[in-house]
Amino acid sequence: MKSMHVSLAHDAETLSPIHAAICDSSDLEREVILGGQAVDGVETITSFVTGEARAYEPALEGLDGVHEYDVTPADDGFFLYLRRDLEAEGLSMLTALAQETVVVVPPIEIRADRTIRLTIVGHPTDLTTVLEELSAGVTADVLWVSDSVTVTDSPVSDRQLEALEVARNVGFYEIPRRNGIEAVATELDCAVSTASELIRRGEAAVVGRTLDTQL
Repeated sequence: MKSMHVSLAHDAETLSPIHAAICDSSDLEREVILGGQAVDGVETITSFVTGEARAYEPALEGLDGVHEYDVTPADDGFFLYLRRDLEAEGLSMLTALAQETVVVVPPIEIRADRTIRLTIVGHPTDLTTVLEELSAGVTADVLWVSDSVTVTDSPVSDRQLEALEVARNVGFYEIPRRNGIEAVATELDCAVSTASELIRRGEAAVVGRTLDTQL
C-alpha cells in the first residue's frame, strides 16, 4: 500500500466558483476540508476557511444547487457546514478517485494559487489510474510518495508562511536583530498587531510540529 500527496492545478474552466472566490479575494487565504461525503449527487462537507466569512458567503449565495450552509466564526477564520449539488468538475473528480483500493485522507486543502492538495492511499496501480482519469484542464503534480500509510498537512497558513518569510528577509531573526516587527508589517502592508499575530501563530505552529516529530 502506498500514500501519495498530490497538488491538482485547475485552469479557468475547471476552477469552481467557490475556489475562484478564494483565489480572487484578498480576504480569503485557503479552505481546508475536514470531512465529507457525496450521496446521490449531493456533497456534504465541513471545512475551515482562513479568512472573512463576508468575502466567502456571496460565492455561496450566487451558486445554484446550494441546499444549506452554516458558518461558525473562529480565530483566523470560520468553520463551514455545506450541502450542495455536485458540479460537473466535482463529479469528474469523484469518478477519478473511485478506484477500488483508493481512499482520500483528509484534510483536503483548497489553495489561493488555483490548486487543491490532498493525500490518497491505495494500491500503486489504482493511484496511477486516479492521475490518468483526471479531467482535461486539471494538472497533477505528485509532491511525495510513501511506501507506508501516512498523511501530511501544512502546519501554517499561506499568510503565516508569507509573514515568516518576510521576517527572515528583513532580518527579524538575525542576532542582533536587523529590523523589528514594524518592518515586517510594512512589507506585508498590514498593521503591526496583525504582523505580530501572524508571526506568533506561525512560530507556534512550526515549533509544535517540530517538537511533535522529534520527541
